[in-house]
Amino acid sequence: MNTNDPSFLKLNPDSITDGIGANFPDERSLEKLAREMFGVLQSFGGSNIPTNVLSSQNVQKETLPYLEDLKLTETGFSYSNFQSFPITNIPQSGGGNIVSARRDFPILTETVNGKPLVWLDNAATTQKPTSVIERLSHFYLHENSNIHRAAHTLAARSTDAYEKARSLVQGFIGAGSVEEIVFVRGTTEGINLLSNILSDKQIQAGDEILITHLEHHANIVPWQMVCAKKGAKLKVAPVDDSGQIILSEYERLLNSKTKIVSITQVSNALGTVVPVEEMTRSAHKVGALVIVDGAQSVSHMPVNVQEIDCDFFVFSGHKLFAPTGIGVVYGKKAILDSLPPWQGGGNMIKDVNFDHTTFQEAPFRFEAGTGNIADAVGLGAAIEYLNKFGMKQISAFEHDLLEYGTKELLKVPGLRLIGTAKDKAGVLSFVVNGFKTEEIGKRLAEEGIAVRAGHHCAQPILRRFGLESTVRPSLAFYNSCEDIDALIRVLFQLGSRNRIGI
Repeated sequence: MNTNDPSFLKLNPDSITDGIGANFPDERSLEKLAREMFGVLQSFGGSNIPTNVLSSQNVQKETLPYLEDLKLTETGFSYSNFQSFPITNIPQSGGGNIVSARRDFPILTETVNGKPLVWLDNAATTQKPTSVIERLSHFYLHENSNIHRAAHTLAARSTDAYEKARSLVQGFIGAGSVEEIVFVRGTTEGINLLSNILSDKQIQAGDEILITHLEHHANIVPWQMVCAKKGAKLKVAPVDDSGQIILSEYERLLNSKTKIVSITQVSNALGTVVPVEEMTRSAHKVGALVIVDGAQSVSHMPVNVQEIDCDFFVFSGHKLFAPTGIGVVYGKKAILDSLPPWQGGGNMIKDVNFDHTTFQEAPFRFEAGTGNIADAVGLGAAIEYLNKFGMKQISAFEHDLLEYGTKELLKVPGLRLIGTAKDKAGVLSFVVNGFKTEEIGKRLAEEGIAVRAGHHCAQPILRRFGLESTVRPSLAFYNSCEDIDALIRVLFQLGSRNRIGI
C-alpha cells in the first residue's frame, strides 16, 4: 500500500468524540485519536511516515475536522490548540507496537450485559493473546504426548516444546540456568512446595520465619502451618500508612533465629512495590534464605532474580497472559540440589528398588508425575509474546495508566485510595463513603466493567487500614485511559444517584 496516499487513513469519526456524543477535541478524545492514528501509521513503516500524509490538504475535514491541528512529532502527537499528548511508549527499533496490543486479545471484544467488556481485574488473572491460544491448539493438534519417556516422534516434539518453555522462563527472569526452573501449578503450589521441603531441613523449634504485612494468604498460611508443626515463630514486618514496608522495623526483626524470609515483590491488594533487593541483602546478612513472591510483579516490570539475589522466586502463569494451572519456582541450583523432593512418582527418579530410590537432579526431582505440559508450552508462548514489547516498555506504559487512573479517581467525591506508596504497580484499591464494595462491584459489572470487590486473599493488610474489603481495579498493558474513564463515569453516576435518593 502506498502510504503517500492519505486514503489509507480510514479512521472512525467516533474517534474524536468525547465518549458521550459531542464532537469536540477534549484531551481524552485527542489522545484516543492520536493512539489510533499511531497504531495505523506504525503498521505502515514506523518512523518512515511521510510528512505529507498528515498535511491539512490531505485530510477530509468533514470526517476528521480537527486533524489539521494534530502534528506528528518524534515523541508522539501534539494538538496546537491544547497540550501535547505524548505517546511515551513508542517502541524502539525491533520493539512491538504496544499501542495496538489490545487487538491481540480476542476476549476484549466481548460484550457483557450489552456493554463492551472493560477488563480491570488483572491482579486476579490476565487475558490471553491469540498467539497463546493458538499455541495451545497447535500442541494438542500436533505434539500431544508425555515427555522424557519415549523415543517416538510426538514425544520428541512434546519434550522439545516443554523444555523450550523452561528456557524461555530462564531468560525472562534472568536465572542462571534452566536447571533452576521448576514447573508447578502456580504461586500457591510453589510456596507450599518450598514450605514443605525447607521446613524439615531449615526449621527447628524456636526458629523464626519473617514475612510482611503485605502478603497474600498463600504466603501466610503455609508458613503458619510450618510454625505450628515445628514450634517456630512467625514474625511480620509492618507497613506505614502509605502501605510501604517500614525497612527499619524489618531489619530490627532480622536476627540469628531468622531462617526464612518470604516476601512479595508487589502487593496484590495495594500495588506497593517492595524493595526486595535491599531486603534480600539484609536477610542474607543473618544467614536467612529468601523467597520472593513474584505473582504480581512479573507481568508489570522487568525481573532479574540474579540481581535480586533471592534464593527462590515463584510466580503464576495465569497472571502473565498464560494459561491457568502453570507456574514456576526458581531456585538457586546449589540449594535445589541439596533439597529433598516434595512428591514421589514417575519422572523424578533415576532408579527405584524396593529398598532404595535414587532421585533425579533438579529440576526434575521436583516435577513428579505428568505435569501440565501443554500449559507450560503456553507459558513459553506468553513470554515470547511479551518479549516482542519488552518489560521496560510495558512497565512505562502501565505507569502512565496508573498515574492517570490515580488522578481521575481522586476526583470522585468520597473516594479513598487504599495504598498510596510512592512506588506502585498497576493496582488502584479504593472505597467510597456510603457504598459497600460489593455494591460498587455489582454496578460496575452491569456496565461491563470487571473489577475485584472483596478482601483479595489479603485480609491482614486490609485490616491494617481498618477495612474488610476494597474495590480493586487493576491494570495491564492492554488497558487504556478509556477503560479508566468508563470506570470513573460509573462512580460519578453512583454518587449522583445517592445524592438525589435514587
